[in-house]
Amino acid sequence: MADNTLWVGALTAGTAVVASWVTSRGTARAARIQAETAAASQLTDRIRAARRIAYVDVIEQAQRMGDLYWKVTDTQDDPDADNRLSTLKDLRISLRDAYAMLRHRVWVVDLEGPQEVAAAAERLRRATSDNYRALEAMISGDADAGRRFNESYAPFWQAVLVFVSTAREALRDTATTTSIGL
Repeated sequence: MADNTLWVGALTAGTAVVASWVTSRGTARAARIQAETAAASQLTDRIRAARRIAYVDVIEQAQRMGDLYWKVTDTQDDPDADNRLSTLKDLRISLRDAYAMLRHRVWVVDLEGPQEVAAAAERLRRATSDNYRALEAMISGDADAGRRFNESYAPFWQAVLVFVSTAREALRDTATTTSIGL
């Protein structure tokens, strides 16, 4: 009887050791998976936050440029030709500065991605060209330049709206990727 007890005790102890080892491996694996999932989620959140900031910066800068475009339009109605020319030259300088900032922000969006948002940002940047050329023509005295400037606003604003829509979808896609756990 003592021999059976010894074997039962040894078998029980061996089973407990193996069960403990299997449990610890399972727990360690579950902890590793949980840590990897948390790290992936945090990375996705950081990417989403960086993209959101970059997108908002482009939108804000486009709004600033739009405000300057409205000032150019308002200036066209100034009956004092000297004052109008001086104001248009000042606005040209402001628009150059605003464009430089927009260009920088578009580059940041290009770095942050994704590609479809970067392409929309680039189209927005290029949509400022017709306005600037028309402004230069207005300063040079081209009588038709004011009309061309005003007609250039709608394509610019459409590029802004396309960028906003594309950026919104990209952020939603990033949020969806986060919620399903990469």
